[in-house]
Amino acid sequence: MVVLSLAGCASSVSVVETWEGNPAAASNAATLEAPGEIRVTRVNGRVMTNFLMDDLALDYALLPGENEVVFVYKTIWAKSTVVRNGESKVHVIESEPQVVRFEAEAGETYRFDFDQPESRQEAEQEMPEFSAAIVSSAGMTVASSTVWDGEEQMAASRTPIPASSSDGTPVSGDNALEQLKTIWETASDEEKKAFLRWAFE
Repeated sequence: MVVLSLAGCASSVSVVETWEGNPAAASNAATLEAPGEIRVTRVNGRVMTNFLMDDLALDYALLPGENEVVFVYKTIWAKSTVVRNGESKVHVIESEPQVVRFEAEAGETYRFDFDQPESRQEAEQEMPEFSAAIVSSAGMTVASSTVWDGEEQMAASRTPIPASSSDGTPVSGDNALEQLKTIWETASDEEKKAFLRWAFE
């Protein structure tokens, strides 16, 4: 469950905690500031809440150490032509899912840095090559994003199901099934499709 911290009745959600439980390192968490154009979808394999307002600026609390953040960059442009009934009044231009990996320092604040297009045409031209940098409070670039490969992530981030328990006893089929169910519940649509393709090959 993603924990949210609210700051005032009328304000938006300010901080999203990206871990489970109460790890000791949480007291010295780093912060990643995400503007409204950036929608963070996963942090370290955990699916982040899909808020009703896509353009909500959020801060993500990260545990110190290596972090992997998956996100999408989206821009919205008003249509200059007449809009028919039921037709969207805006053009939505969205990047491919991006991933960035970096070492977060305790108490540090990071932000996304990327080129801001001045027109819809410019946004469309830039989107295929889109990349965002993660910048520290001192203005240092610590990492740059690349296109996220969901299938590669599925293989890398999932905890392997052990062939035997710590005392050498084989894991029961029921236990393995429960672990598979847990993994399935947290998998994205892309990961589920990839798994099904593999299962039925």
